[in-house]
Order: sequence, then structure tokens, then C-alpha cells
Amino acid sequence: MEINEKLLEVKNLKVSFDTHDYEVQAVRGISFHLDKGEAIAIVGESGCGKSVTAQSIMGLIDMPPGRIKEGRILFNGQDLLRLTEKQMQSIRGSKISMVFQEPMTSLNPTMKVGKQISEGLVKYQHLNKRAAKERAIEMLRIAGIQNPEDGFNQYPHQLSGGMCQRVMIAIALSCNPKILIADEPTTALDLINKKHILDLLKDIQKNFGTSIILITHDLEIVANTAQKVFVMYAGLIVESGPVHKIFYNSKHPYTWALMNSIPNIKLDYKEQLETIEGSPPDLFSPPKGCPFAPRCKYAMKICADTMPKNIQVEDGHSVSCWLQHHLAPRVEGPGWKGGKIYAP
Repeated sequence: MEINEKLLEVKNLKVSFDTHDYEVQAVRGISFHLDKGEAIAIVGESGCGKSVTAQSIMGLIDMPPGRIKEGRILFNGQDLLRLTEKQMQSIRGSKISMVFQEPMTSLNPTMKVGKQISEGLVKYQHLNKRAAKERAIEMLRIAGIQNPEDGFNQYPHQLSGGMCQRVMIAIALSCNPKILIADEPTTALDLINKKHILDLLKDIQKNFGTSIILITHDLEIVANTAQKVFVMYAGLIVESGPVHKIFYNSKHPYTWALMNSIPNIKLDYKEQLETIEGSPPDLFSPPKGCPFAPRCKYAMKICADTMPKNIQVEDGHSVSCWLQHHLAPRVEGPGWKGGKIYAP
């Protein structure tokens, strides 16, 4: 595996959605990169721009009412935003695949599971029906479906939520993509199935060298899955860095709030769970200062008036927060209270 070789670069991406009355600025100039064989996580509350970012990479945004206003998305040095829809079809699914949210609604309820996997193999890999069936059964086996031959002939409604998620992963992996985007892959799953899906993603990265982008609101599932974390809020990346630095030495109050809101088994039964008070800002008219300021207990006057610059606090660890200014009061974050995390 080649180390630190950039496979995907997102540069100053800006995405908007037009309504009758105004423009919603869903993504407001974000930049990040994904190395070959690496797993990164993009985390944040609903509406922060995570899924819009993923859909932009897949080429699923540039149609009314959504539009990519600015930026570049480089895959192996090729700008995906300059490709035609026909050219993107040769990349989407075969080189970059995505596991969408809610597998029960993402799968076609009128088609058997095997056919939904096989059709991509016939189209992109040019396999005949027999070879496509064999490959589909193998992918179901890799995805952890017991009795994959039987699963091949089942309809989605005959499978549990966890099994449907495995089918979605099998579909995404069937053409051996270089990048797998998993958008909230554990939503609505119980703890056992959640662990199985996360273990499966780690095995895929290790055994196939697949680069993974994990989209989630749950920092807890990131801890042992990703090497780098990008924390998004109101269409911006407010903090990013290696996973151990984000968990053990995070600098942004929003990251602290996400960590504090994770239920802790050690919590006294009389203590209340932490919540993030307030609501994210309306992105049809984004605030001129830090978007988290109205919800931040450490906010200063400058936070509401001026957007903080993105500064590097450690090697590979950057944050956009006025608390990092040398004149700001010193505030220490809560730190990670969970178990041991992955340390690359």
C-alpha cells in the first residue's frame, strides 16, 4: 500500500440549493483529502453538510435545485466537476461507490437482492449473467450474509435491517471501487449489528485496500474506524486532525459538545445526559461570525462579529476557533471519556 498518496482531494467546495425565495448555502468552502487505503470520518449534526459533501463527490448534486457554486473534486488528479454525466457514470459505482442511508428504502423492493447486485456487474464489469451471479454470491459472503446462495434469491423485505445494510455494502463493493462512502451506515441498527457493520468496514479497508469516507453524527463509532476526523458545522469544517488528537486533545467547543452528548455507561443515574442547547443557524443567511457562537458557552463578542481563521494547533490538527487566539482565556476541553481508541 502506498503511504500518504492522495487519492481524492476536495478543494474549497461550495454547494447551494435554490428555493423560491432564497439560496441555502449547504456547504460553504470546505477542503480535505483522502489518501490511498485510508479511512476518514466526517462528523456533525444533521444539516451540517456531510451528506451533501458525499453526494457532490458522487456527482449527484449538479442538478436543480442543487448546484456546486465553486471548488474542485480531484480523483486521481482528475477533476470530477468537469466531467459529463456520461463520464461520471464510468466512475460512479465502479471506482467510487456509496452506501446510502436507510437501506430498507434504498433497495428496490420489487427486485431480488441478487439481481440488484448483478446488474452493476453486467453494466460496469461486462460480466455475463452466470459470472455476475457467482460474483454477487461471493460479495454477499464477504459482506457477512449467511447462506448467500439463499440471500441471492430473497427480496429486501425478507431481510432484517442489518442484513439489508450488508446487501448495500455488497452492492457498493461488487465492482471493487477505490473509494467507499458510507453515509450513516449504522442508523437504526442495534448495538450488535452496529458493531458487525463497523467491523466489516475495517475488514474491507484492511483486506482490499479500499479508502473509506465515513459520514456520521456519532463520534463514538468513529473512534476505532477512522484515521482522520473532520468535524463539520453549518457547512464548514471547524476542526480536523488525526483521530487520537481529536479525541484526546480537541480544541473546538462544538467537538467538546459532541463528545459530551455521547451516553456514558459510567454516568451516575442521577446525572442528566448532556445536550447541545439551541439549533444550528439558517444557512440561507449564514452568520458573519462563528456559526456556533449562539450555542457556545465560551463565546466572546468577537465570535459573533468575525469568522475565526483556520489555524494549525499541532501537526495535522487544525481548528477554527477564537479560543486559540493568544489573548483569549485558556479553556480546557473535557477529553474523551470512552474506551481506548485506535492510534495510527
